[in-house]
Amino acid sequence: MTSAKGKMPGDLNHDQMIERMIRVDQAGEYGAVRIYKGQLAVLGKGDKKELLQHMLEQEEVHLDTFNQLAVKKRVRPTILTPIWHMAGFALGAGTALLGEKAAMACTVAVEEAIDGHYQEQIDELGDEEPDLKETFIKFREEELEHRDIGYANGAEQAPGYGLLSTAIKTGSKLAIWVSERF
Repeated sequence: MTSAKGKMPGDLNHDQMIERMIRVDQAGEYGAVRIYKGQLAVLGKGDKKELLQHMLEQEEVHLDTFNQLAVKKRVRPTILTPIWHMAGFALGAGTALLGEKAAMACTVAVEEAIDGHYQEQIDELGDEEPDLKETFIKFREEELEHRDIGYANGAEQAPGYGLLSTAIKTGSKLAIWVSERF
């Protein structure tokens, strides 16, 4: 049975939906910052330093934006932040230890998961919250730039690319799901 406006019992109201979006995006951008810091810890003296630094700087802007939105909208961060702190760095450093191409495979996998996530949020907002929607669109475009950088730098030549990519995408989607809720 649906209520007015096609909502089902238990569906989030508008404010709850926005809160969930800000919470999960803050968590995701925090994780992305940690991934790039992990990659830089391993590869920061090599020829990928400037590329990784560029992507890290964009992720830091994304994180700062969601930190500000969280304060403005009084959104509590996910309780999983300490886990994302460790897991993000470990994922970045671990894939970098497997080599530059594995680090790029990590970037591609994460950014492909994030692309879908941001697109779902853009679609869900529709014409509501135009400023937030514009932020999602801009950040999604930058995440796609990161994905393209990964492809251009040999992501698909990483050993075990298919398995590595699937594992990272699955983990990213799980992280999104739990960060929205907790």
